[in-house]
Amino acid sequence: MDPRIAKLKTTEECVNFENNATERGFPEIAADARRRGIAIRAEKHGAASEAERECLEAVYAHERMMLAKNGRTTRAIRTWQTFNRQGIIVAVEQLVSREAPPSGYTLLADLGLADYAFEAVVLRHPEAFSPEAVKRSQERMEQRLTQPAHA
Repeated sequence: MDPRIAKLKTTEECVNFENNATERGFPEIAADARRRGIAIRAEKHGAASEAERECLEAVYAHERMMLAKNGRTTRAIRTWQTFNRQGIIVAVEQLVSREAPPSGYTLLADLGLADYAFEAVVLRHPEAFSPEAVKRSQERMEQRLTQPAHA
């Protein structure tokens, strides 16, 4: 990571840095600033484990994706409600276990945030999730790898 990005302390600083990097034609640096902003938001939320922190980052990445898609801030209200009601890990298990895959993976990939998909988080922390959730996540990630771009 660019040392200038590591010094950023607020999400506002990250957004400004990202915008400047984008305007100047440095998409990799813009993506790093975007990732730093997501990490800052998740750190403030407070997580009980590394798996929970990454799940929080995934929700913030999804909200960032929705901003890029809609041109306005859009909160993942139902996801947050489920997190609060059932707990982060249980909620993510339910999300990855649905028959229909969650929408938005292609947009996450376009923003350089594909590793923030809930399935990717589950696969990085299989000990925190049920074997069924890990299996479903593996299947979905394999499907995504074999699909043509923007499918």
